[in-house]
Amino acid sequence: MTGNKELLIDINSSVKGKVQMPIGELISIAGMGTLVLDTSSGTKYIREVMYLPGLKENLLSVGQMDEHGYHLVFGSSMCSIYDGSSLENLIMKVEMRKIRCYPLSLLSNDYVALRAGISNSTWIWHKRMGHLHLKGLHQLKEKEMVHGLPYLEDVNEVCGGCQLGKKHREWFPKDQAWRASTPLKLIHMDLCGLMQNESLASNKYFMLLIDDFTRMIWVYFLRYKSGALNCFRKFKSMVELQSDYKVKCVRSDRGGEFTSSEFNKLCEDARIQRQFSMAYTPQQNGVVERKNRTVVEMAKAMLHEKELPYYLWAEAVHTAVYILNRCPTKALRNMTPFEAYSTRKPGVAHLKVFGSVCFVHKPEESRQKVDAKSTRGVFVGYATCEKVYRVFDPVPRKLLLSKDVVFDEGAIWNWKEATENPVVMVNDEEQPRNSQVELFETLVGNRNSGFISIDSVSYEESSKASSRLEDTQNFDHTPLKWRKLDDILAQCNLCTMEPEKFQEAVKDESWMKAMKDELNMIEKNDTWELVDRSVDKPVIGVKWVFKTKLNLDGSVQKNKARLVAKGYSEKPRVDYNETFALVARLDTIRTLIALAAQKGWQLYQLDVKSAFLNGILEEEVYVDQPEGFVVKGSERKVYKLHKALYGLKQVPRASYSEKLVILLSVVSQRAKVRLLFMSKQELKQASL
Repeated sequence: MTGNKELLIDINSSVKGKVQMPIGELISIAGMGTLVLDTSSGTKYIREVMYLPGLKENLLSVGQMDEHGYHLVFGSSMCSIYDGSSLENLIMKVEMRKIRCYPLSLLSNDYVALRAGISNSTWIWHKRMGHLHLKGLHQLKEKEMVHGLPYLEDVNEVCGGCQLGKKHREWFPKDQAWRASTPLKLIHMDLCGLMQNESLASNKYFMLLIDDFTRMIWVYFLRYKSGALNCFRKFKSMVELQSDYKVKCVRSDRGGEFTSSEFNKLCEDARIQRQFSMAYTPQQNGVVERKNRTVVEMAKAMLHEKELPYYLWAEAVHTAVYILNRCPTKALRNMTPFEAYSTRKPGVAHLKVFGSVCFVHKPEESRQKVDAKSTRGVFVGYATCEKVYRVFDPVPRKLLLSKDVVFDEGAIWNWKEATENPVVMVNDEEQPRNSQVELFETLVGNRNSGFISIDSVSYEESSKASSRLEDTQNFDHTPLKWRKLDDILAQCNLCTMEPEKFQEAVKDESWMKAMKDELNMIEKNDTWELVDRSVDKPVIGVKWVFKTKLNLDGSVQKNKARLVAKGYSEKPRVDYNETFALVARLDTIRTLIALAAQKGWQLYQLDVKSAFLNGILEEEVYVDQPEGFVVKGSERKVYKLHKALYGLKQVPRASYSEKLVILLSVVSQRAKVRLLFMSKQELKQASL
């Protein structure tokens, strides 16, 4: 026991009681802490030392030291203190004084620096868990909610990252809220933004969706608020496919992105109940509102801790959601949201401090003989597999995926040396030959994730010409019901946004090139000619339809733009006559493939670009000039169609007729071919 508070660290002020002194006086206990001993063999700690204000002398109990594993040997007016029963590790020797006591000389001015020694492991895991509060860390260990977490000491210290990222006003108490009894019975939803900086993928918002029963969190990133509808549609399809439950109720505020007619129609068709919070009353949707703050604060704490640039906010937000799904919450009893949703206990041994400097291994295929075997980067999150990491290389400004990463969790990247090159994303496979470059912000499914490809492709090439993967990428063909649930859950963050209007697409060079390619194909195919507007013939409008083509693993292959006629305005017997066209039955195709496999025949597959547009129109059809590509000086003119255009009601018939003519021309007496999509009458005519 001691009366000098400066000699102790990690003082627990909740310990109370009284101690009776030899003269009968009672002294109150004001706390209990750890005593630091600076010895020749290193710093030693004696725990459970009582702090008694007013005590003039410091008393060290021999029995308490014995309980802590120290061995004391008395003799020759000397007390020798050993660490362990072997008596080999001598800590110190204390000489007996005239009063038959053994006084220790302790200094308090050096102990502030020593506090990091005992709490080093605690602070490292505090940072690894996204600056999770210490009570949550101890709960994970004590309740065995995760595996891979070591023993953590108690600390009583201020974290700079938490103060910069989490400091807020005191909260007010609230009543007990109603809780859902099954998964997906109630989904809390909210949009967060506008962010002061665009993310790597030029997004400015993120949308959180939380399951009330399991407290599982999903995050989607958006460039505009209008994308909330598409994100919710994808979320609903994903979670209902993963589980046997249906989304029954959605709670949100009255933002325009949630009250639009399209959103209301989607909920009405799916019989989803809507709950709205009152204006300026976020407490009524407190689950997601509070989680929004938790996510943002955790992201800010991780960004400030490593002095990261603000354009990495989306990476920090995604990592925060990943971590929070593996952290305790008061809404669940001794269980993480991940375990509540997937019924599987998560592991945390793979977690690292966000923003740490790391070294990514380069595969032999992507380096020369004398090149370095690794490249330096900054750790910015986790990929689909729990042990595959996402690394940002600030010099060429690329995002890499790899499991072969060595971390220096205490280092900070010098961002002043980073260049101003644009950002590209390299999505890698185990044995890469060509790399698909894309702007990417959310999790990428990469189940093999053996190596990393660092083939650099310029941002101009990736944005102006969306390249195609020439090699088939590795893909997990395991049936959905037999896949690991964490692999499926990780896809919740994949959100590919497509422009809905020409005004949105014109801002992106890749979409502009897709539209130009479409018009070049139409011109090359002699689909139309520019003529004066007819007085007695109606003119059909056109519109752009945009679609992002994906690879099997969900990564972006290319952007596709199609010019579509507004065929719904056509009138029968005025703009078109016949519309019926024969198609091959799937049973016939399967039979043919089975025969080919049995007989050893060779099957050939071909893809004709814009094959649907080769049909010659029998009717006289006029369409407007496409938006954004009106010929200067000919604004009043229109296009007269010679061949089919997407959206017209007679396109299937025209395309079928053109294919029929070609197929009839190749049928001869020596080789009678059974055509899959010819009627019996036409087949008989072709055989004669």
